[in-house]
Parts: sequence; structure tokens; C-alpha cells
Amino acid sequence: MANTPSAKKATRKIARRTATNKARRSRVRTFLRKVEEAILAGDKAAATAALKACEPEMARAASKGVFHKNMVSRKISRLSNRVKAVAAA
Repeated sequence: MANTPSAKKATRKIARRTATNKARRSRVRTFLRKVEEAILAGDKAAATAALKACEPEMARAASKGVFHKNMVSRKISRLSNRVKAVAAA
């Protein structure tokens, strides 16, 4: 258990940051799920729209340090390739 005032404050800060990060992560996952569902449904227009909405959310999460920027870049790249493949198929 934290004894010093600074340790107690650090604990409070960590709890706040954890809650914020959890909310951000959940929000990004929701956007990702919408893209995945549109791809599986084979709806190119919906998939493209969902990806357009998803990209800024993922970039924002990366800039806030919730996700690593390279991981976000990789996911966006792979998703956009899958959305393009929906059109071809």
C-alpha cells in the first residue's frame, strides 16, 4: 500500500489514466468491429465508410500512447487491403 503522499497521488493518477486508456481501447475496438462486420457482410460501401471512421480513431489512440504507432499503421494497412479485396471479389 502507498504510504507517502506522492505515492498516493501516483496511484490516483494511474487509476485515472487506466480508466481513460481502457475507454479509448474499447472505442477503437468498436470501430474495428464495425469494419470487420462490413467486410464479412461483403458490403464495400459500408466497409469503406467504417474504415474512414476507424482510421482517425486509431491514429488518435496511437498519438495518446494507448497503442504503438507501428501496430496502428499495420492494422490500418491490412484493413484497407481487405476492404479493397471486398470490391474485387
